[in-house]
Amino acid sequence: MAKPLLRKMTKKKILITGGAGFIGGNFIHYLLEQYPEAEVVNFDALTYAGNRETLKRWENDARYTFVHGDICNRDQVEMALQGVDVIVHFAAESHVDRSISDPEVFVRTNVLGTHVLLETARNIGVKRFHHISTDEVFGALTVGEKAFSEKTPYAPHSPYSASKAGSDHLVRAYHDTYGMPVTISNCSNNYGPYHFPEKLIPLAITNILEGKKVPVYGKGSQIRDWLYVEDHCRAIDIIIREGKEGETYCVGGDNQPTNLEIVQMLLEILEKGNEYIVFVEDRKGHDFRYDIDYSKISNELGWKSSVSLEEGLKKTVLWYKENENWWKPLKK
Repeated sequence: MAKPLLRKMTKKKILITGGAGFIGGNFIHYLLEQYPEAEVVNFDALTYAGNRETLKRWENDARYTFVHGDICNRDQVEMALQGVDVIVHFAAESHVDRSISDPEVFVRTNVLGTHVLLETARNIGVKRFHHISTDEVFGALTVGEKAFSEKTPYAPHSPYSASKAGSDHLVRAYHDTYGMPVTISNCSNNYGPYHFPEKLIPLAITNILEGKKVPVYGKGSQIRDWLYVEDHCRAIDIIIREGKEGETYCVGGDNQPTNLEIVQMLLEILEKGNEYIVFVEDRKGHDFRYDIDYSKISNELGWKSSVSLEEGLKKTVLWYKENENWWKPLKK
């Protein structure tokens, strides 16, 4: 049985930024299912990747409140934070291709927005600020090179990862300078239900279901560590409950497939052949390999990934097959 969330707190009011997005939406589902006493505020700007349909199940639940707002708007943030004990900060522009074509919006949301949240949370006296980051801030690895860990120097390669690196540094600075009770998690590539269909796995699944080709960058030799989103939700939960203030925790899925192998696994699950694959020009500055060493969170907090890649992909394919009403409007 899960331990009571934030057991030393009385209000247990949690604000989720970007809760209409992929990971944030899954985390809200997780919280409301696991903790009957939790009160959740979903603060989201509803950009292209935000979808209120993701949380439709909870719209009439008294424990759930949706607030339409921009994390860069100090007045809106201050109003949303009234009475909040904990912030879990997911809100971010996150698609690398979009950051290459329009980097300014990434700097605004990911850096300025995080600053506005931190400053407002500091003034109000929020009891915990947990910041969701990415393994991409560490740069890229070659084959056989040691996995990223909490001690890896930052070396971002895209405007997206640079903006996330900037937000990470701000969060740490607010802890070191003002004593804010913060934690950070750097995760590997997530996949699972409610994933916006521009990313590799949901794009591949939905294209195959529609009888379309699956675009694969270059030769598809890029290597990623894939983390099932429910495993990530469990990690965030335990960091908030048990994690040490000021600490960073890396969260990974313990696997190393190439992008081409991921697509081929999906084709096998959907009983289709390689004729669905089309190789396209590689992305500018495309990082070759990511890998996460999550021994710290495992040794200190007892977390480890529990869903294998094969199992997670099968569950994800099944979800997209059963929820065409969610993703088809987005692809249009």
